Amino acid sequence: MFELLRQGGLIAWIIMGCGLAALILFLERLLSLHRARIKSEDFIAGICNNLRRGNVNEALAICDDTPGPVAVIVRAAILNRQADKESIRTAIENAGRTEISRMERRLSLLATVAQVAPIFGLLGTVLGLIKSLQAMKLAAPLVQPVDVMSGLMQALVTTAVGLAVAAPCYIAFSFLVGKVEKIVIDMERSASDLIAFMAGTPIVRDEPVPEKDE
Repeated sequence: MFELLRQGGLIAWIIMGCGLAALILFLERLLSLHRARIKSEDFIAGICNNLRRGNVNEALAICDDTPGPVAVIVRAAILNRQADKESIRTAIENAGRTEISRMERRLSLLATVAQVAPIFGLLGTVLGLIKSLQAMKLAAPLVQPVDVMSGLMQALVTTAVGLAVAAPCYIAFSFLVGKVEKIVIDMERSASDLIAFMAGTPIVRDEPVPEKDE
């Protein structure tokens, strides 16, 4: 592996460096999003029970002790509980936008590596071909395969490394975006449930339709 990277030259090492940075970023974002995902239905049920008993401070303490954006938007709603419904919704939306921005932080870097790695690979390919052509020119008219082998190996290795880094980065980016979208859905559902509770409307969830017996 190291021998191939050595033959790929500086460009190959640059691509691998970008890939390593992307891997570290992916693991950090994955851990962060994993901690942000909670059982929102149980959490909202506990908050509503405390609010129903008038334990506002305990509800706020639960929000402070619970990680993730759902707890943040619920806390914003509780702090604005005495305002009108539209003001509560606005407070939730403002807190939600901040949390979504925090969850999506640095995800664009993964997409950037996925786009840039093949370009670096193409650059290494062009430089390798130029190197081969220069070697052929210097060795002409008696050109030996060994004269052009170094440049061709650089061209092939950089192309392969660029693609090998780009594909996992794109998959990782799509995977993390999917996790963010699931958390956003939990946020929206939790916000709707809490607003309905504060407005005195029963919380209704869609129940699965039972299958008919044949």
